[in-house]
Parts: sequence; structure tokens; C-alpha cells
Amino acid sequence: MNAPTGIGARVKRKEDQRFLTGTGRYVDDLPLARATYAHFLRSPHAHAKIKSIDTTAAKAMPGVVAIFTGKDIADAKVGGLICGWVVKDKHGQPHKAPPHPVMAVDTVRYVGDTVAMVVANSHDEAKDAAEAIKVDYEEKPANVDLAKALDKGAAEVHAAEAPGNLIYDWEIGVKADVDAAFAKAAHVTKLDIVNNRLIPNAMEPRAAAAEYDKGTGNYTLWSTSQNPHVLRLILSAFVLGIPEHKLRVVAPDVGGGFGSKIFCYNEETMVTWAASRVGRPIKWTAERSESFQTDAHGRDHVTHAELALDKDGKFLALKVETIANMGAYLSTFSTAVPTYLYATLLAGQYTTPLIYANVKAALTHTAPVDAYRGAGRPEATFVVETIVSKAAKELKMDPAELRRKNFIPSDAFPYQTPVALQYDSGNYPPIIDEAIKIADYKGFEARRAEAKSRGKLRGIGFSSYIEACGLAPSQVIGQLGGGVGQWESAQLKFNPTGNVQILTGSHSHGQGHETTFAQLVSDKLGVPMENIEVVHGDTATTPFGMGTYGSRSLAVGGSAIMKAADKVIAKGKKIAAHLMEASVADVVFENGTFKVAGTDKAVPLGQAVFAAYVPHNYPLAEIEPGMDENAFYDPANFVYPAGTQICEVEIDPDTGVVEVISHTAVDDFGNIINPMIVEGQVHGGIVQGVGQALLENAVYDKETGQLISGSYMDYTMPRASDVPSFKLGYKVTPCPHNPLGVKGCGEAGAIAAPAAVMNAVHDALAPLGVSHVPMPATPLNVWQAINGASK
Repeated sequence: MNAPTGIGARVKRKEDQRFLTGTGRYVDDLPLARATYAHFLRSPHAHAKIKSIDTTAAKAMPGVVAIFTGKDIADAKVGGLICGWVVKDKHGQPHKAPPHPVMAVDTVRYVGDTVAMVVANSHDEAKDAAEAIKVDYEEKPANVDLAKALDKGAAEVHAAEAPGNLIYDWEIGVKADVDAAFAKAAHVTKLDIVNNRLIPNAMEPRAAAAEYDKGTGNYTLWSTSQNPHVLRLILSAFVLGIPEHKLRVVAPDVGGGFGSKIFCYNEETMVTWAASRVGRPIKWTAERSESFQTDAHGRDHVTHAELALDKDGKFLALKVETIANMGAYLSTFSTAVPTYLYATLLAGQYTTPLIYANVKAALTHTAPVDAYRGAGRPEATFVVETIVSKAAKELKMDPAELRRKNFIPSDAFPYQTPVALQYDSGNYPPIIDEAIKIADYKGFEARRAEAKSRGKLRGIGFSSYIEACGLAPSQVIGQLGGGVGQWESAQLKFNPTGNVQILTGSHSHGQGHETTFAQLVSDKLGVPMENIEVVHGDTATTPFGMGTYGSRSLAVGGSAIMKAADKVIAKGKKIAAHLMEASVADVVFENGTFKVAGTDKAVPLGQAVFAAYVPHNYPLAEIEPGMDENAFYDPANFVYPAGTQICEVEIDPDTGVVEVISHTAVDDFGNIINPMIVEGQVHGGIVQGVGQALLENAVYDKETGQLISGSYMDYTMPRASDVPSFKLGYKVTPCPHNPLGVKGCGEAGAIAAPAAVMNAVHDALAPLGVSHVPMPATPLNVWQAINGASK
């Protein structure tokens, strides 16, 4: 008997066969005839004036085909990179928008800023020639300390366009109402935290290759992109001016993205532009040091928060003030992350009636900062769940009980939060109850005492998160300043023998879409998994779509597939009715077969498809031949996954080393299509969250602006030995407004884990009088906190 393959089945990933056998096809694998290779000369200074660039010696180097500088780009009137989301400040004015040139013309603004591009017959020859370029810099003061970036006298990144380094001063909520609630509070908890800066570090570095066909005027760009259609739109409409139909963008296998490959970067822009100038294909793959310097970084907030509670521990109001780092230039969606993806989630799972948030976006002489796994929601959860746990300690309340007391009740949905979002569904108390059970919370104090007998400090921490996935609907996104729609597309294309291609505007960079999407169609239409192929990532073959980010693939892309499948069934019913000489109204579709209700007449889907392509017995006057259906799906709302994580740690007080002993996650992802894939996503997300909490930290020298965590020698990535086996559980409240009832799972682990881990660290150290450890809780930071408290 064949194993089940439909919705809910634990189907092994189809795509893993090629990944595990080394037969995947990535950008760097492309065998382009007569290919040249690009290398980018980058600024060694955080802030400097370019006085001159001498490429004479470099052009004479062996194998050099061409060298381009910012002046060449300016002379060719190439547009700058854009920020695709306009945020209006608290006075209704659009954010400041400094120019973002594809290559620096007269000023470099961060270490890694692009100064020149060398194209040569080999990568080594391009790199050698780049080292021969002579650049005369006049170094200037750098501004890299976010906490002081907006201070008077701080070095300005774009003095003319953004004086004082302020991109916007934005707010949500009514401050006067919040202040009035605070005046009546029985208790106020205050919090000052830094959400540390992260570097994405996808397994495959960013890469791009481009080819120009002089005969047709067509360009082809292969890119490690999470959204090839959007990349094509930006390059054609705003940057290069290539007619959109003359630019094909292909994102083949992509080895991880985590948000860092959503954006339009200068390297893919440059190789596309230069391919027509040199008359040969150009390939570029980032070295890991380039990735550290130039991939859009994540997080980097400085925040002050206050929570007002009444005498019974009920939340009255929350106010949050955040300075968010934008880096030296505005990346593609950077402005939206600390506003509409952060402040609108500050309600968390709670009934806090009043919330006010003020966000100031600041420029610094650092790499651009944009969306990174979770994009604003981890930052919001870290604020909310840290201050809730701190309030519980100050009130001497159980942290789980304080959360339960303030959870939104299940009968309150749909629930309108005070920060714009309306949660469509949820039931939070059973989630925390299940997490407590799995984590054996009742037995914790005995484990703490046992650890103390060994000279160790043991702590436990909670994090009850909610996130908004699948940005929607398009009309609202447009009102908030988003530059694109947030629908998704799908095409189901059958061939005469019954095999089917799913062409999707979504894109996979490790999430398992080729399996999950095939499961949807197999379950809906009864087509065997082996007869289904998922096609994505090529603007020449797939319908226009928005790509993958924000855990939108299943909720939005999968729903589009379901709508296309509905059209297949509707057309198939008409064909089958004709073949069975029955009324369409009497035909039902079950398990891949059309049947006439109450009879034994039946037509398999494959027979109806064959009839559509070989219409010898077919109502041609009523139905077109073929079985090829398209659909678009624009969600009515975000989807709102939620859950609780409980982390248990042990700390060695002599060394400051933190060990994660146990980590439990119970989530509500709505209906689950493939539990195995969901578990993998949750595991990976938790590891990234633990990495932020304990290990990862992007650090710039505050005097010189040098990135001093620019390699794996300085930037600590989590390994298997850093985490335990995770304990997972699920509770299901289906999403009421998409056809699958799904909510998205790709970012949940990374959203909740940092707060759970840090709350556990603080709980372990509380007996020593330690109230705060900066994230990441490295051995040094923990040791210093312990020794500082003992003085």
C-alpha cells in the first residue's frame, strides 16, 4: 500500500534528492560560454571623499576586459537603487530618501561600499586587477553608534537629503491617552534593551550572472533572488530602464535567503548593465567576507519601553520608543520593517488596551539594514516578552500566570488591537498550557535545586509570540506606502497524458515548496505526487508573482494554487458531464474522479484532461480545448500564527557559559500540510533565535567604522552542539479567510526564541542580583554582569 501523500502527510522532500546528491543547479554552477568574471573593489573606509580613481595600471593587467567606476555609471544615466516602501512620519510627510547610487561616485559611506567593478577572463585576474586600482580617499569622521546617531554633531551620512541622520520620526497610537493610563497605574515596569545587529549568512552567498543577446536586445539575469519578478520590475522600471519584456530574471536553486535575498543589490544591477558593454556573459559570486560587509543586515534597534499595570496585574498601557538603524542607504523594504512590521505587533497576544510607539529611523555609516527572518516581528516580540517577564518578576508573579491573565480570550476574535491590526483567529491559553506540560514546568524548581548542588545556575524563560504573515491585502499595503501588490499567482498546466505542472509566482530557497505545493494538488485533484512538477523562479515561464518572504508562500501562494485547482475541477465537470451524458449540476468530484451522484457513472480526471486535448467527443461550442488554468489570490488579511516557547538554561557562574538544556515550542500554524517540513522550519528558526540570543553580533568599531565581526573567526554561528533536541507541539485554529486554513510557519522559531532564551538567562541570574544582560548573552557579557552585580 502506498504511503499517503496528501494534506497532513509526512512526505519526504522531493527536491532533497538533487540537493543531497550534488546535482542542484545554483547560479555559480551555470556553464556560460565565453563567460567573464566580475570583482568589485570596495571601500576600506566607513566615510570618505573619493578624490580620484586611477585605473590605468589595472586595465593593463592580464585578462582584464573592462573596468567601470561610479562616473561611468553616472555618465550612462543609470538610476539609483530604490526603497520600495514610502513611510510617512508623524506629521504626514514622506520619509527622507537619500540617493543610493549603484556605485559610489564621490563619497563612500560604509566599509564595503562599491567603488569599482573589474571584469576579466577569470575571477583571479579580476581580483588581481582590482588590487591595482589606486583610489585617493580623504577620510572623514564615521557615525556608527546607533544610540548617538541622531545626536547633534554626529557625522552626517547624507547631510543635504537627511540632515541630522533622521529618515523619519513615526508614531502609532495616542500618546496622551497612554500617558493618562500610566498616571493611574499601580505598577510600571521599565525596560532598556538593544536588539543586536545580525548578519544573515545564508549557506549560498549572493551571486549573479548576466548575458546580453545583441541580436534580440534581450538580457538574462540569473540571481540568488527570493522574488525574481519583483527584481525584474525594479531593474527595468527604476534602475536600468530596460523594457521589462526584454529582461528575463531566473532564480535557480537558491541556498537559503532569510530575507537577505529579497532586495535589489548593486552587484546584480552592475553585471546586467555591463553584460551589454563587454559583449560577453559576466558572472559574480560573493566571497564570504563580501557577504559579511554587503548583505543587508538585520535587527539593530535601541529601545526604551514601559508597561503600566493595575493592582491585579492587568496591562493598562504600553509605550515604546525605538531608534532603528537603516545603515548608510535605504534598502528595498527597509523603511517598513521598524514601522508596519514592528510597531503593529506590540500588542502581542495581550489585551493591552492602549499602546503608543515612536520609531525614529537613523542613518549610520554601516551596511544597509533590512528584513531578516521575521522582519520586525522578532524585534516586537523581544520587547513585549522581555518586559512582561520583567513585570512578573517585579510583581513576584508566575510569568505564565501573568501572561494568562492578559491573553486575548478565544471568544474575542476577530480582535482589533490598538495598533491597527485585527487578529482573525486564535486561542492562546491551550498553547501555553501544552508548552508547560511538555516542558515539565512543575518540576523546574527541583531541577534548579539539583543544578545549584553542582554549582550551576538554572533558569527558565517564556516567550508567547504572535506574528503577522502574508502581507495583505494589496489595497491596504498600498495605503501604507508599499510599492507592490501582495497577491500571488499560480497556473496549473496539464499535458494530454495527465501529468501536471504547477507554475507559481512564489519561490523556494529551502522551504520545500516542490513537495508541499505538489501535496496540495495531489490531495485536491487526486494526481499522484510523481506526476506533479513545481516550476518557479523564472520570469519567462512562470506567472508574475511576488516571491517568498514573510511566511507567505503557503497562505498566499498555496491559496492561489487552490483557486487554480478549483477552475480545473469546474472545467473538468463540464467535460465529464458531456462524456457521461449527465447534467453538470449532478456531477461531483471525489478522489480524482468525476461521478454522477446516485449512479455508478464515473470519469477519472485523466480521461477528462485527455478529452480536453483530443476533443473528438467534446462540447467545443461551449468549452475551449486544453486544461490550463490560472488564478490570482489577494488575501483579505494577514494570517496570525502564534505560540509559546519555553527555554531552560544552565549557567556556569565562574565562566559565564550558558548552555541551553531544554527548549519547547508549541505553535498554532493553522492547518498543517506537511508536519515534517513544519518541524524543520521550526527547528531552523529556533536555532537562528538561539544564535541571536547567545552568539551572533555584528559589531562595528565606533571610531573607524570597521566591521570587526567580519568573518567566522569573529561572528559566532550556532552549531548542533549549541542546541538540544527541541520539544515541539501544535494547537490548531484554522485561518478563517484562506481556502487552506493555514497561517505560515517559516519565521516563528526565530521570532520567539530570543526572548525565551534571554528570559531564562535573567531568571538564572536573578538570585545573584543581576537584572540585565545585553544580548547576545555571551560568556563575557554574562561573566561581566555577574561580577558587576557582586561589587
